[in-house]
Amino acid sequence: MLSWPAPLLPTLPGTGSVLKVYDTARGEIVATTPDRTARMYVCGITPYDATHLGHAATYLAFDLVNRMWRDAGHAVHYVQNVTDIDDPLLDRAARDSEDWVVLAMRETALFREDMTALRILPPEDFVGAVEAIPRIVGYIEQLLEEGLAYVLDDGTGDVYHDVTQAPGFGSESRYDEATMLRFFAERGGDPDRGGKRNRLDPLLWRGRREGEPSWAGPNGTTGRPGWHIECATIALDTIGMGFDVQGGGSDLIFPHHEFSAVHVEALAAAATGVKGEPFAKAYVHAAMIGLDGEKMSKSRGNLVFVSKLRGEGVDPMAIRLALLSGHYRTDRAWTAALLSEAEDRLATWRCAAARDAGAPAGPVLQGLRQRLADDLDSPGAIALVDAWAAHTLAGGEDLEDHAPQVVADAVDALLGVELADC
Repeated sequence: MLSWPAPLLPTLPGTGSVLKVYDTARGEIVATTPDRTARMYVCGITPYDATHLGHAATYLAFDLVNRMWRDAGHAVHYVQNVTDIDDPLLDRAARDSEDWVVLAMRETALFREDMTALRILPPEDFVGAVEAIPRIVGYIEQLLEEGLAYVLDDGTGDVYHDVTQAPGFGSESRYDEATMLRFFAERGGDPDRGGKRNRLDPLLWRGRREGEPSWAGPNGTTGRPGWHIECATIALDTIGMGFDVQGGGSDLIFPHHEFSAVHVEALAAAATGVKGEPFAKAYVHAAMIGLDGEKMSKSRGNLVFVSKLRGEGVDPMAIRLALLSGHYRTDRAWTAALLSEAEDRLATWRCAAARDAGAPAGPVLQGLRQRLADDLDSPGAIALVDAWAAHTLAGGEDLEDHAPQVVADAVDALLGVELADC
């Protein structure tokens, strides 16, 4: 699947700092320790609707991770999936009497446009679930052969992973069983399905149902894959075990990231005989964006779409600044006032960056690196640029030639905000 074009990254003087992020599995801020190439997997969209601001906030957070690693001298192998076959997509297509393939292609294309406009660095591997199905099937067959998965005895052909044989189950989310069951029921799981060995067993393969698309499946069956094994397969086949950051929204902590890890760790243990190797070194999650006091979600119908804002003439850099003005791990609200403030800030920064001389750039570059390295403190980083812009526009004897260009490059490379002329 095609990704989107990459924006040019300015080269900054010096070297960036070691990035620290909050790891959900350990419950603390930890230093990332990439090799020469940092590896990151971020769960992508289910393309049955346009990109809303909750999506954008999540991908912006991991765009900062990408930029900080690159500034520190690492190459980055970034992988993102597209869940281009799943119940929500089929339900929306049926509701609108539309071909599900056409719907997925259209919304994925719009997602690419939104990511390009927001200047989010693209993944090296952008992989759809449908194109990964042959590999998914192979992994499910391995789990069945190892006795770690089972076929439901009701004639449907549905296959489940037996979580009682997963010793690491629960270590990523650190939720108790009652919380797991609640989230499992709310987020696409089926805890009350009859015939399962354990209520928390996740679906690996859904046997063919009348009227649904299907593909050749494990052991001669037909059907389509479950959600979690999709990301497990794509991650395993592109960047392997023990990659640096598994990313996504906080609503993916459970069940999606927990079960993706369970699938991969079981496959790895079966292949090597070594148990306990973690799927990812750190599990990082972005908070939710709300509107009028409620979580922004498709089920509530209170979404604000990036494409609609763009269509109304809103500068994508203002959208980016508005979302980065809050910390990525803090649930926060989208308001007209937030956007207006970001538009004013963007105009001020651009006017300061257009000057021939400005306040000293060195402290700003150092401060941006320090703030963003500390668990992506984008509000702190923005405050530094605010102070620099105010100083520059106020004038003074300490202004330096070419400082505005250095600051503009730093804001571009690290925050991803392009400062054109005001």
